[in-house]
Amino acid sequence: MTHERGPDTVANAGRLPLADVVVVEFSHMVMGPAAGVILADLGADVTKVEPLGGDNTRRLKGSGGGYFAMYNRNKRSLCVDLKNADGRALAHRLVDRADVVIENFRPGAMEKLGFGYAELATRNERLVYCSLKGFLQGPYEHRAALDEVTQMMGGLAYMTGLPGRPMRAGSSVVDITGGMFGVIAVLAALNERRATGRGQLVTSALFETTAFLVGQHMAQQAALGEAPPPMSVRRSAWGVYDLFACAGGEQVFVAIVSDTQWRAFCERFPTTKLAALAADSTLDTNRGRVDNRDRLLPALTALFGELSLGEALAALESAGVPFAEIRRPADLFDDPHLAANGLMELHITDGDRRGTVARLPKLPLEMDGRRLDKRFDIPRAGEHSQQAAERSGYAEALIEDLVRRGVVKDA
Repeated sequence: MTHERGPDTVANAGRLPLADVVVVEFSHMVMGPAAGVILADLGADVTKVEPLGGDNTRRLKGSGGGYFAMYNRNKRSLCVDLKNADGRALAHRLVDRADVVIENFRPGAMEKLGFGYAELATRNERLVYCSLKGFLQGPYEHRAALDEVTQMMGGLAYMTGLPGRPMRAGSSVVDITGGMFGVIAVLAALNERRATGRGQLVTSALFETTAFLVGQHMAQQAALGEAPPPMSVRRSAWGVYDLFACAGGEQVFVAIVSDTQWRAFCERFPTTKLAALAADSTLDTNRGRVDNRDRLLPALTALFGELSLGEALAALESAGVPFAEIRRPADLFDDPHLAANGLMELHITDGDRRGTVARLPKLPLEMDGRRLDKRFDIPRAGEHSQQAAERSGYAEALIEDLVRRGVVKDA
């Protein structure tokens, strides 16, 4: 399936909050593009600078096959040779009019190309330069890092896995969260610039992001005096915080975290098996339910085993207790809640399935009651190269010359 790419699509009427912010993004993989897509969805004018052959992330397979499609909508693509003096000159012209630069390459890579903060700040003192790295300043700052590396060394994989079997989280959670912290720093720096007139270098890093995510477990040890075990074997703080199998084998997670929820659960569940539990005063409080989990959980397991998944979900929703059926990511394409207003239609631009329509999640926020939607589809490599050069003041003949000489690639 192919698609036409007409004028910019503005799905949400009205001005977007970052409409005046101009961003130049030098990025690959997840962390940098995640920061860029948040700014882009919020309305910033984001130009993604790619090598002549396009960002290598476009060609990833396996678990990386969705990176480019997920984190590069609402951006323009410029493919340019930054090792060529004329290519660098074009990119410098873009930076000269930018408010923000984002980069997430290995330490020293941007400086080698002439796009480090010190050099760019001499050209544009108002520039906010967001550097996304593996580590902040300290003994590790020159190490290479990946999401999974810092999950392992930061204790997140330990808390996620089984004893002796650390396991990374099932998403690039540190890359994404680190990118979010980068955006927070960018917005803070832009606000500070209003008072000072000057930009600054801001940095977010994978390892420190991981440490922040597991900070609750560090605080738990400080408060209780004992090291927390992996979440898979932890002693729950709640009497009911567990998976149960329904009659058809489907699983449902149930969390009863207050005494009010326990009473509602006992009153509204369609079974007489709860009568004895409801009448048991030792289960009236969460502490009592925790202390009696050895007999409470088998009773609840038997209860759910007699109900279909539909019956269990309806009863749990009626009772107002937190619950969830167990799903795969593929199930979210058809989730009725997301389908109502949480997905946007985008077109895959690379690989064998290019042109395929993908319904992917919007930013998980509302502003003044509206969701932030698509303005640009996922860009083809170099789709906006000529436009970027024109906006930088290049004449048509010069642009044609750059394309002819292979300094700039057009889609």
